[in-house]
Amino acid sequence: MACLTQRAFVSQSGFRAAAMRVVARRAFSATPTKAAFELPALPYEIDALEKKGMSKQTLEFHWGKHHAAYVNNLNNQIKGKDLENMTIEQVMLKTWNNGTPTAEFNNAGQVVNHTFFWESMAPNGGGAPTGKLAEAIDRDFGSFEEFKNQFKTAGATQFGSGWAWLVVGKDGKLKVTKTPNAENPWVYGETPILTMDVWEHAYYLDFQNRRPDFISTFINDLVNWDKVAERFAAAA
Repeated sequence: MACLTQRAFVSQSGFRAAAMRVVARRAFSATPTKAAFELPALPYEIDALEKKGMSKQTLEFHWGKHHAAYVNNLNNQIKGKDLENMTIEQVMLKTWNNGTPTAEFNNAGQVVNHTFFWESMAPNGGGAPTGKLAEAIDRDFGSFEEFKNQFKTAGATQFGSGWAWLVVGKDGKLKVTKTPNAENPWVYGETPILTMDVWEHAYYLDFQNRRPDFISTFINDLVNWDKVAERFAAAA
């Protein structure tokens, strides 16, 4: 299984240096130090997505409670273990355990997935990609509309909790995938550039049981295509 370098993983997963001071110290310090992971700051104000369809209340619960709980639970699980001296990347890949994940993986994966999700959106999001990313989408899907159809289908057909992803595969081509629970493309050696959370807590306050409506709002109005393009360029 391919493993990202620490620098590439931190860049691609969306960890912000200022918000993740502890992670940064652990990722780049020559001597690992025992320190708790911290909840990353949102890359925008907590009410910044309201006009796009994601309410302040959803962010208060989803980021402020669910994401925070994954961080706190992970810190409790790794306390006193060798995992305490690892970066978040190392914890996630180690506890993936070659496809037989340990209890720590669920929280480590969810910390990474959520950080990546927040930075996949923007207050001025939506529209369509441009430049090399747009060219790659046309090349690998036939059109942007076909990509959107496949992405929507992945999110709508993920049974139960999980994630929809746009990834750069091992062959260098773009493809849509979906994963259950806390799993993500990194553990399979692929490079994600966009994700959508389809756990119920991601949309229930705003859309109730209407997951397809949430999916349409996400792909049409919320995606931060500049960030996706940045990740695509880094993966090239």
